[in-house]
Amino acid sequence: MADAEKSPQNGDTQWKLWEVFVQEKQGAPHEHAGSVHAPDAEMALQNARDVYARRGRPLSIWVVPSEAITATTPSDEGPFFDPGNDKVYRHPQFYKVPRGVKNL
Repeated sequence: MADAEKSPQNGDTQWKLWEVFVQEKQGAPHEHAGSVHAPDAEMALQNARDVYARRGRPLSIWVVPSEAITATTPSDEGPFFDPGNDKVYRHPQFYKVPRGVKNL
């Protein structure tokens, strides 16, 4: 959005919304921590650090513009989420656990 589009005259004074993902340790997934408002990615990272790194010391922080996220809706419930019941190899019952295997 151009600066003119975010002018107080049109009532939009809100900065862009960014989603924050935090990785706590090496090999762990990035998990959604929350959201911050910022005018650009650099400021979003700084805001995310200030808000979501206070309680611990994350290994990595990602910020993603909220508008860049595409998500499903409740109306997608049907075929989009149907499991592959016709593909038995996708189910854990298809596989035999060898003797001696622990912690599975």
